[in-house]
Amino acid sequence: MFVYNYRMFDENEFFVRYTKELGLELAYTQDSPTLENCSLAEGCDFVSVITTPITAEMLDRFKGMGVRMISTRTIGYDHIDLKHAKEIGMVVTHITYDPEGVAEFTVLDILAAVRKLKEIVARTMRNDFTLNGMLAGKLGGMTVGIIGAGRIGCAVLRDLSGFGCRLVYTNRSRSEEAEKYAEYLSLDDLLAQSDVISLHLELNSDTRHIIDSSAISRMKDGAIVVNTARGPLLDTDALIAALRSGKLSAAALDVVENEIGLYYNDCTDRDLEDHYIGILRKMPNVLFTHHMAFYYRTAVRDMVYNCLYGMKMLSEGKEIPLRLV
Repeated sequence: MFVYNYRMFDENEFFVRYTKELGLELAYTQDSPTLENCSLAEGCDFVSVITTPITAEMLDRFKGMGVRMISTRTIGYDHIDLKHAKEIGMVVTHITYDPEGVAEFTVLDILAAVRKLKEIVARTMRNDFTLNGMLAGKLGGMTVGIIGAGRIGCAVLRDLSGFGCRLVYTNRSRSEEAEKYAEYLSLDDLLAQSDVISLHLELNSDTRHIIDSSAISRMKDGAIVVNTARGPLLDTDALIAALRSGKLSAAALDVVENEIGLYYNDCTDRDLEDHYIGILRKMPNVLFTHHMAFYYRTAVRDMVYNCLYGMKMLSEGKEIPLRLV
């Protein structure tokens, strides 16, 4: 197998352990995959990537070298040209991981947004100890709407169930697990009734910009939006306009549109003032982090192991878990 974007500081111990355990041979680079360095995987059956673009041309190059599978060690997979992979017979898989840390991070974001934590800390750091404008809400008694009742969405509902808030959810289908804690609503009803809305969806053609200007117009005045899933679930221009107008009171964003190529790189010498990142992080009512909800030890372990396990299953001619094409 060949691994791109190999991280010595956190992934290495798991790659070393599990390649030995599963009987796989490991080669790697810390660089992102490009058309120019596809040749590094020459002679390998499997390639592992993260959230870096894998184009049709790159897939053709890998296929021509004998690569049988591309595995992204991420839950999201919109960075891979799945249509072309299917056309050329390239197996593509993704991974799953323990959802608890993402759920905890989401609850952290919700609480911080409700209590205006960013603004409080900013004032404290500049010795402004006044109260004017800092009057916050209380999560208990609010209605929190969860859009997407997969493993993470259900874990968030469970974690929130002790706060005394009303919980509602919407999903493509009813979820028995979600309904242990929350009431099922249509998307329109959830938007209209929720004080806080948190997104927990995969990104695809149906979910891209699921929260746009029309959806925001149907929300309560002063609602809070939280996104720890994928940036393009939100129409960022519509979000910024709603935050500036006061239609939305706050947002907590761990992901953002057009983050690929920036996140997980040292961009201290880049001018991002005109990027969504630069605009959003300066807004006092936006809590902004760089796609970190997933980043905890058990999740990194699971990402590596599940990536390798799928390769092992293909090599043995067995059913491949989490196969996309």
